Amino acid sequence: MTTIGDVAKHAGVSAMTVSRVLNNYGYVKEETRERVDKAIAELGFVPNALARSLRFKRTNTLALILTDITNPFFTTIARSVEDAASEKGFNVMFCNTDESQAKETEYLNVLLQKQVDGVLLVPATSNTESISLLQERSVPVVVIDRRIPDMQVDTVRCDSELGAYQLTKYLLDLGHRQIAILGGTETVSTSVDRITGYQRAFAEANLEYSQDMVRYGQFTSQSGYDVTQELLNLERPPTAFVATNNFIAIGAYRALQEAGLQVPHDVSLVAFDDIPAALVFNPFLTVVGQPAHEIGRQATNLLLSRLNGGNTNPPQEIILPLTMTIRQSSGPPKP
Repeated sequence: MTTIGDVAKHAGVSAMTVSRVLNNYGYVKEETRERVDKAIAELGFVPNALARSLRFKRTNTLALILTDITNPFFTTIARSVEDAASEKGFNVMFCNTDESQAKETEYLNVLLQKQVDGVLLVPATSNTESISLLQERSVPVVVIDRRIPDMQVDTVRCDSELGAYQLTKYLLDLGHRQIAILGGTETVSTSVDRITGYQRAFAEANLEYSQDMVRYGQFTSQSGYDVTQELLNLERPPTAFVATNNFIAIGAYRALQEAGLQVPHDVSLVAFDDIPAALVFNPFLTVVGQPAHEIGRQATNLLLSRLNGGNTNPPQEIILPLTMTIRQSSGPPKP
């Protein structure tokens, strides 16, 4: 059986250099790395993953826990995480919680048994238990997209409050006053922050909003559909809707169509998170978009820097910029 020593002799380097190449750790000249890779290929050397994990106390495995893998925003993050991890020799295990704290806890217990090296987490709620569990076990964790109030933990996200503020202000500037906001669950920071941004836009314009216009629900198309139907039955229905994610927007649009309302001629619709152009023939939603790919990349790199000991700074919060794109789904209120 071929050993690391055989590879080192064949490549004319030390066993430590071969180990560094295999584990993608420490500095190795590119020319030397190529010689080692060539020797590995010529000798047909296959590293013993189990032995390596026991020796280095590593499994070279990360976990990515998402709340809804079907959402294009999270799908893009997942792809970015996988690419960034693979570049550093790490595999990624994917878990989907369906916004359930119970499923999140169940997954974490399994992942800890599997001895994953680190966790990237989109938390199902603002509960601190999951983060505390990982920190107690000294497992590095980076929170993605959402924040855990009053918790010291690495986080990579965008400013949800600012994004909702921008969307609402835009509608107010168009002349809308009956603006509804369709939120997710009250236990998720992104939902709370986006409704706070909506409220701030009204406050800065010295305008009052109707409490009937503020609705919590779920981050699903069905929730967007149901809540929109409720709002259309009000004595004074909205002239504009702010959907706090793209799935809610899809459900809201379906409800508006069924009610015989044309967007934007009869009512305006804007949303948080864009829908990838590959999934729609003619993108027409006015949106505040988040750089999903960059979120995944930076979160993975931050986690790996913690794992490799290259980052000993206190927990940091990276807030990436938003992009507002104005399209055909928004216009002035109907006279």
